[in-house]
Amino acid sequence: MTKTILLATTAILLTAGGAHAQTTPASTASAPQAAAQTPVPTGPTSQSPLADSSQQGVLVFTPDFFAAQRPNTALDMVNRVPGFSVQDGDGSRGFEGAVGNVLINGSRPASKNDTGSSVLGRTLVAQVERIELVRGGAPGIDMQGYSVVVNVVTKTQSSREHILTGTAFLFEGGTDAANGSYQFTARDGDRVIGFTLSDGVSVSDANGVGRVIRRAPDGTILRDEGYFNDQQGGGQGIRGNYANTFLGGKIDLTGRIGQNDYSQWSLQDAPNVLRRNSYDEDGTSGEFGAVYTRPIRSGLSSETRFIHEWSDFDSVSLSSTRLGAVDSPEQRFESTGESSETILRSLLRWERSPSLTFEGGGEVAYNMLEVEQAFSVGGVNVPLPSASVTVEETRGEAFGKATWRVRPNLTVEGGLRLEASTISQSGDADLEKSFFFAKPRVQVTWTPMPQNQVRFRFERELGQLDFGDFAASAELSDENVYGGNVDLEPEQRWISEITYERRFLGDGIVSIGYRHDEIIDVIDRLPLPGNLSATGNIGDGTLDQLAVNVVVPLDWTGFSGGQFQFRNTWNKTEVTDPTTGLTRPISGVRPSQPGFTISQDITSWKLNWSVTYLDSLQQISYDPDQTSGFRGNDYLEAFAEYKPTPTLSIRAQVNVWNDFRVERTVFANRSQARPIDYVELRPIDPRTFWQIRVRKTF
Repeated sequence: MTKTILLATTAILLTAGGAHAQTTPASTASAPQAAAQTPVPTGPTSQSPLADSSQQGVLVFTPDFFAAQRPNTALDMVNRVPGFSVQDGDGSRGFEGAVGNVLINGSRPASKNDTGSSVLGRTLVAQVERIELVRGGAPGIDMQGYSVVVNVVTKTQSSREHILTGTAFLFEGGTDAANGSYQFTARDGDRVIGFTLSDGVSVSDANGVGRVIRRAPDGTILRDEGYFNDQQGGGQGIRGNYANTFLGGKIDLTGRIGQNDYSQWSLQDAPNVLRRNSYDEDGTSGEFGAVYTRPIRSGLSSETRFIHEWSDFDSVSLSSTRLGAVDSPEQRFESTGESSETILRSLLRWERSPSLTFEGGGEVAYNMLEVEQAFSVGGVNVPLPSASVTVEETRGEAFGKATWRVRPNLTVEGGLRLEASTISQSGDADLEKSFFFAKPRVQVTWTPMPQNQVRFRFERELGQLDFGDFAASAELSDENVYGGNVDLEPEQRWISEITYERRFLGDGIVSIGYRHDEIIDVIDRLPLPGNLSATGNIGDGTLDQLAVNVVVPLDWTGFSGGQFQFRNTWNKTEVTDPTTGLTRPISGVRPSQPGFTISQDITSWKLNWSVTYLDSLQQISYDPDQTSGFRGNDYLEAFAEYKPTPTLSIRAQVNVWNDFRVERTVFANRSQARPIDYVELRPIDPRTFWQIRVRKTF
């Protein structure tokens, strides 16, 4: 499948198994997702979902609900569930709390990287019996911290399924790209065998042509240079899947192996000036996952899960400058490393009665990152803190929870996770730390009347450390080199959240949610000696969030098959800056990103179309020596999809973004006053690009 909305200024790897966000290398200047929260049009339908009479928090959608949209795959159907957006998890270490909000037959896929959207993308519509939208919790459903999940129930029948997909990405004035995939699945009762061949591509919707203008505090122009950037890359992979009955239960197996490469470059020029920056990386990765579920007796079942992932990479960043006929010394940052994760997880689930379920189990994991890095200027090595490190973590967790349906319109879920871990670092610095955290959770779901629901959640969440923050990194295009931090501790959040949801007109919805986080040991940028900086804990902070999602069917206005959607999340954060001692926002949190969508299904034409508009977006990071980020306005995406037959779809999409600016304010020193050294603006006209996708199922 391809992703409906691209991620602005973040490369994504588009493959047959899904669109996977590709981690932007630490040594490149990057801005984060611009359209990650953009509404996905759900489309109008001809009937209302069915409410489970015994569980008013569960809505059931049968295939007839989606008939007007002529979906090809189960993913097409789930993307049309009103009020639901697929999330595949953040890929952080461990399993508990790191996976997505999609279940298939009551369970998550065997691997974290074989995501729910990947599995649904290779499941044809004919195999779907129903889709359950679980809001707030239900007996036997593992919510994994989400307030809303979907459970896709498939049929047990014999079939042979083939999905062939090809996509072209056509950039105005940039590097065109294309990808393709083939997926095969054979089903015979409980036995399922399948494989996926994929050729991925890395693209960005924020590359283009612009200028770099640097001004002194008095307005004097220090630089006025042309700017150009682009990228290319991708990866090839093969995945195999197998499921069958085994020793009185069921086993699901998956495995994948692949390789990837990525290149990014930029040029700045003016009379007698030429600046070049580039980044290149290649690597390999693989994984194996297994899930074994087995009923022990009536109402009692077990689930055991094993996951092993590994990867290696080799990267180099280069930066050079020519002023007149003189070449400045070339800067070079090299990094080579490998990482792995192994997880063993087991649980018992006891459905004591139709209204009461208990669950308990444990998880153990081992994580490792080994990296060697070197920074040189003109061939002369420049020492860096934690340039060569090995980081290892051993972690164990015990958990238990209960889901009680007090009455048909009231469900209470309570649980406790106890986590103990030890993180050790060796190499340029040797350090070992041990942690213990108790993580309680309570969620209450109340449906006071049909089509109205209130959800409340109180939970302690523990962030997973990014092992890459223990090692040095660089952004040579912005003249930044960062040291590693050996003293990192996990970020903790006490979360209070309440959401009200009202459904109307079949698939209309209004959802309003408020969330408050008390954050302990916020992870952000902190100063290091030697005028270096690093990622680290900078103290306590807060987050206040208001989330609104509105979906309005427009048939009643005469706009047959039409729909309007608005979605936005307002964020207000506060933390004390470790350099100035003043209160400021937390880095990397977007204050707002409103999205408006108009869509229509024209059944007689076998066509659906959608237009999404983002009014504004911005994201700022706060470093001891500079404030940097991006601002954007007027992001437009439009697509039309034509399905001449039930097995063929042709989709054309265009992305237009004419106002994108990268900003940097660099300070002269680290005093509380922090006088400005210069301000740099990089207005860019991102390239308009088209996507043409053809998908054939048979």
